[in-house]
Amino acid sequence: MKESISISWIEKMAFEAEISGHKIVIDAVDAVGGENKGPRPKPFMLAALGGCTAMDVISILQKMRVNVDDFKVIVSGDLTEEYPKHFYKMHVTYEFTGKNLPFDKLERAVNLSEEQYCGVSESYRKAMELTSEIKVIEA
Repeated sequence: MKESISISWIEKMAFEAEISGHKIVIDAVDAVGGENKGPRPKPFMLAALGGCTAMDVISILQKMRVNVDDFKVIVSGDLTEEYPKHFYKMHVTYEFTGKNLPFDKLERAVNLSEEQYCGVSESYRKAMELTSEIKVIEA
């Protein structure tokens, strides 16, 4: 199986990425010749990890018949100071909201995603440190 995307130059530092039929503008900030028409490329790495694990966790919880009122994944990344600047660490916070949520099942769903199902986690783990935490907000 192979995935591919295309990146087309719009103008200056703006590009249009086409991913699975969806178009997203990527741009740089004014200071480096862009016009800030869209996000920079590196934050998409955070979004890829967050989206991948979030989909896994919700799917697993649904199979476990665990209903949450709200679910949010927050991903932060630490960049090196030297060039080429790259992420050397990412941290994922899983934030569940609900009443009497079974923490053991939440933890199991997160562990299954991180260790077995999320291909983005698997790829990133080979390149950087990945850490995570689970927060529960009682509704």
